[in-house]
Amino acid sequence: MGSHLPIGGFTLAEWLVLVEHELLLFAGIFFLLGALDELAVDMAWLWLRLTGRARTPPAEVAEDSPLHGPAAIFIPAWREAEVIGATIVHALAVWPQAELRLYAGCYRNDGATAEAIRAAARGDRRLRLVIHDRNGPSTKADCLNRLYRALQEDERRSGTTARMVVLHDAEDMVDPAALALLDRAIGTAELVQLPVLPVPVRGARWISGHYCEEFAEDHGKAMVVRDALRAGIPSAGVGCAISRGTLERLAGLRGKDGPFAAECLTEDYELGLGIAALGARQRFLRRRGGDGRLIATRACFPARLDDAVRQKTRWIHGIAFQAWERLGWSRRPSELWMRLRDRRGPLTALVLAVAYLLVILAGIGWALDWALGAAGHGAELHLSPLLAALLWANFAGFVWRAGWRFAFTAREYGWGEGAFAVLRIPLANVIAIMAGHRALVAYARTLAGQLPQWDKTDHHAHPALLAPHGAAE
Repeated sequence: MGSHLPIGGFTLAEWLVLVEHELLLFAGIFFLLGALDELAVDMAWLWLRLTGRARTPPAEVAEDSPLHGPAAIFIPAWREAEVIGATIVHALAVWPQAELRLYAGCYRNDGATAEAIRAAARGDRRLRLVIHDRNGPSTKADCLNRLYRALQEDERRSGTTARMVVLHDAEDMVDPAALALLDRAIGTAELVQLPVLPVPVRGARWISGHYCEEFAEDHGKAMVVRDALRAGIPSAGVGCAISRGTLERLAGLRGKDGPFAAECLTEDYELGLGIAALGARQRFLRRRGGDGRLIATRACFPARLDDAVRQKTRWIHGIAFQAWERLGWSRRPSELWMRLRDRRGPLTALVLAVAYLLVILAGIGWALDWALGAAGHGAELHLSPLLAALLWANFAGFVWRAGWRFAFTAREYGWGEGAFAVLRIPLANVIAIMAGHRALVAYARTLAGQLPQWDKTDHHAHPALLAPHGAAE
């Protein structure tokens, strides 16, 4: 009975319709803006494809080619005893080059990881175990700076200087052709980034698998466009090579412990844009091996919902909030466009949350309409021609986006995974909403004086330890 009493001149059902209308207008406008932004990237990629600049040609470099100079591989770690051994054993096996030095860093209060690193050495003198002189975790960048200082010490003792530094994570499975490819490319650029190719964890196809389509599309299209526009290439923190001289310049500019921003949660992103600010040449490099497989860094991503949300919270916090505060914007149109895209995470989460709220309100409205319609108290949402056109445009945009997601995922993983990529869209949206909320709360805490910590993801699976079929996907 109270459901149709007037409140401020409107019944409850009418208020519900009014709220639905305003939320629909808000979500529809911002969804359309996002669709137009993606359409611009799509058109740019299609042009690059038609002109031959978006091809993925063969690498044309032998996997065991000698390097043109010493290469230092940095692997920072905190509580990675389960996976870092497999990473090191695999990397030292598929990269036989004598010029390689692998620096694996851990903290003095993480004996399990240190022991796993020692066991993985298997007598290979190219491995360096570096113990941080403080308890962990601090931040990943702080651990990287400790590795940088270890490299400097080795260079002083040996009288030789590394030609490049390659960044990797403790859970990575490197590509056999990657090191030789990076060595050749670093001669023409100061930063070279290879693609990342997630490997789904068995039994977690929905959570772990949703990273597949995100990286397939981002590293198959968006980063290709970014490279063509000469906008700053944000380092992924893995499969990324930086010239030794450029790191020295960054360290000099920072004037602190090293070139990596120890107070930042996404030091890899800031590293890439910092190198771009120096005017250095950057490249995003897509090549295929002799077997047709993409030369990329493969890794297993979180298989649990809470781990996926925590990881994406860190990404949004570091890229959307910290980078906005620390790096600002740019006057270059292409750079400004890319930074807007990078920092849209919180707004995307808000708009998606509004869209899901609309679904709930629509359900309530239909229930009220069914219960009260016969009594003449039901209320209906009447769409104006403009709002109807907005909804149809957003529906077309969704179908367009789903088609692109399917195509890029199917290219790397096959048609079956491409279909799952479309089915996983609602789940990916829910994770984005949860991560956006958590990132906002975490950023508010830092404004109140709380220092950021390495809120890292726990890793239990490694591509090199999976069955051959799983590792090849």
